[in-house]
Amino acid sequence: MKRGGVVHGARLAYETWGTLAPGRDNAILILTGLSPSAHAASNAEDPAPGWWQAMLGAGKPIDTDRWFVICVNTLGSCKGSTGPASINPQTGETYRLDFPELSLEDAANAAHELVAGLGIDRLACLIGNSMGGMTALAYLSLHAGSARSHISISTAPQAQPFAIAIRSLQREAIRLDPNWNLGRYDDEHYPEAGMSIARKLGVITYRSAMEWSGRFARIRLDSEQRDDEPFSAEFQIESYLDNHARRFVRSFDPNSYLFLSRASDWFDIAEHGHGRAADALARIDVERALVVGVSTDILFPLSQQEEIAEGLRKAGAEVEFVALDSPQGHDAFLVDIEGFGGAIAPFLGRL
Repeated sequence: MKRGGVVHGARLAYETWGTLAPGRDNAILILTGLSPSAHAASNAEDPAPGWWQAMLGAGKPIDTDRWFVICVNTLGSCKGSTGPASINPQTGETYRLDFPELSLEDAANAAHELVAGLGIDRLACLIGNSMGGMTALAYLSLHAGSARSHISISTAPQAQPFAIAIRSLQREAIRLDPNWNLGRYDDEHYPEAGMSIARKLGVITYRSAMEWSGRFARIRLDSEQRDDEPFSAEFQIESYLDNHARRFVRSFDPNSYLFLSRASDWFDIAEHGHGRAADALARIDVERALVVGVSTDILFPLSQQEEIAEGLRKAGAEVEFVALDSPQGHDAFLVDIEGFGGAIAPFLGRL
């Protein structure tokens, strides 16, 4: 691991769609944000809709009739890959806070080993969104020539103060929940309040003020929807956040959340370029790149997408930069399929 320590017998959960060509030259790897699993779309083994269902499949922007698509659950997650919630084979106990300090470079190296294990020497395209976009930049920087092309979606070459501040507050909410207990919680004593607040903070920043106003305005809950407790939820936006957090808190391990959140804050591509992000980006070896961002994204603003695009151009890549006006903010890549798919499909079609 980059910051010291070793993970023995690490496993990565992944799913695939499509057929690998005889020349093994049609593979696309998708690296995800912090919380998604490898289940990006339905398949024969799991017909449930995936988190990118509208983007991935036969005849869709990422067309599985042409491409062999791999989506990996990041190292450090709790969705099938080895992380703090996994059993440490050295002790027989759950890692918890004994898991080695995690970096996105570790996640990138693990994903690269997975691709090599599938017998693929060079990806046709590496796609990374949000945290996965940072992992993708690390992947390309650490493994020169490992992909012919790259699609960078709503990400950053380094964590900026606003994003760090939000993630810091999310981690603090979890750590200050008494049930967190220095990572030693169980189902009966689970830091539900801390995870709920952390998720609400995230959801608020994943969308834009424009969307919140358009969806909820100042609409109040009906009287029968309100609790009798003092200062309980009064507006529909509060109820929405409560419901969203309730669906999430028991589906993701708090320690995994902490490790991945901190890994995102630590990431700085400049560490791969003698202290300058531009130098590191200028050494990434891809033939073509598509960089897509959203004007309403406050976590990963357009200026960071422009920085990535400019750096890849200096590296000699043919770069397309697309700035979308989607009102959904950072989450737009999950829901604005017309906008993002409209950029991704023609880019892949020209490969």
